[in-house]
Amino acid sequence: MVRIFPNPESLARAAAEQAAAAIKKAIAELGRCRIILATGTSQFAFLEKLTATPGIEWKKVEAFHLDEYVGLPITHPASFRKILLDRVIDKAGITKYFFIPAEASDLSAGVRGVSAQLTSAPIDVAFVGIGENGHIAFNDPPADFETEEPYIIVELDEPCRGQQVGEGWFSDISQVPRRAVSMSPRQIMKAREIVAVVPDRRKAPAVKLCLEGDVRPEAPASILRTHPNATLYLDEESAALLSPAMRAGGFSR
Repeated sequence: MVRIFPNPESLARAAAEQAAAAIKKAIAELGRCRIILATGTSQFAFLEKLTATPGIEWKKVEAFHLDEYVGLPITHPASFRKILLDRVIDKAGITKYFFIPAEASDLSAGVRGVSAQLTSAPIDVAFVGIGENGHIAFNDPPADFETEEPYIIVELDEPCRGQQVGEGWFSDISQVPRRAVSMSPRQIMKAREIVAVVPDRRKAPAVKLCLEGDVRPEAPASILRTHPNATLYLDEESAALLSPAMRAGGFSR
């Protein structure tokens, strides 16, 4: 489903309402909720509204994140672990969370460990974004749509690294790490529900690329169209390049 809102504020509010309902439903039915969190700047308004939503039993939530730069210290402002701690975990009071050990001396072993935690039980809801190059998590084009590995070590392409500079996390591209640990596309698709939050004019080309045309590795986020319970939240800016038919709603399959 595609939902288009007049502005980022109304988008974030509606997405947070759906996210909160999904978390509460899982806790009511299962006694806990396992979630995946995205941490880009496009997610900040959504995460703020979600953590402020009353009635969520956050101590019954188990949290994972989509990706992290290899070798970047947790104290760096761009560290996704730091962003999660500051904007979600500490604010909400989540006590059970699993970080990607991107600074581990044995990175492969660390990735296997967090992968085992991730796959130990189903994920109830995943919160994701779409990058300017169409990536989902740090799966830059062409993404690996075949691997069944939960987390993979990836090379970041120049457009992806440039986006991080444009968002102000690094002063120039030479400072942006070249590698990251990313949840794989197939693993993201295993979540029972997906809420994709994608505001901003700079995302409009990627949104069009991923929603129109074939589902393909060259448009990584196009894989969202294969999920039976995914909702894509857009604002007028990010939806600006979509065809009238697509703006009317619904993923083309």
